[in-house]
Amino acid sequence: MLPDENTARKFLHEYKRIPGTYLAMQAEGREWMDLFTRETIEEFDYVITDSMTVTDFNGKRMRLWMENETEVGDPENFMEMLVARIEKIMSFEMLDIYVNPTFLPAQLQGRYDELWTEERKERVINALAENGIAMEINAVRKIPSLDFIRRAKEKGVKLTFGTNNTGSDDLFDPSYWLEAIEKCGITAQDMWHPVKDRK
Repeated sequence: MLPDENTARKFLHEYKRIPGTYLAMQAEGREWMDLFTRETIEEFDYVITDSMTVTDFNGKRMRLWMENETEVGDPENFMEMLVARIEKIMSFEMLDIYVNPTFLPAQLQGRYDELWTEERKERVINALAENGIAMEINAVRKIPSLDFIRRAKEKGVKLTFGTNNTGSDDLFDPSYWLEAIEKCGITAQDMWHPVKDRK
């Protein structure tokens, strides 16, 4: 955990890079860009973040994976808020990879295909493409949907494989990645690389 500029600088100074590895920043919440300078952020090889922490239209901060913190209300209004927040993240935050893409809180996960409408998919994919941000295919949560992956790939969005790793055996289950490769026609050229593809 690097809560401020000083600890991030200390980490960067002390950590010894091993050839073939990268230093990545996982940015949590929406206030992270106020905690670090642009120069420090740029010293990491890449930055990942998600839209699992958002502030709704009424100013309530929610961590969407925690049911006791998440107020859905009307699902359509919630989705409009979520897509608007995703667009803002893509436009104003210094990220390289959007992870846990299309995540919905537990109350809505059973309605994924219904709530992720064509128009909402298009808005998020356009935001990714326009800002040169790659998209993770999450093997544990099996998101985004295969249709979403196909559309993003066709729009030129680069892809990565991830797990939201918690140290469990799920880290080693590549089945959703393999399904996406096969059914979406993913090739090496579609994959994001920290050196050549960074913004």
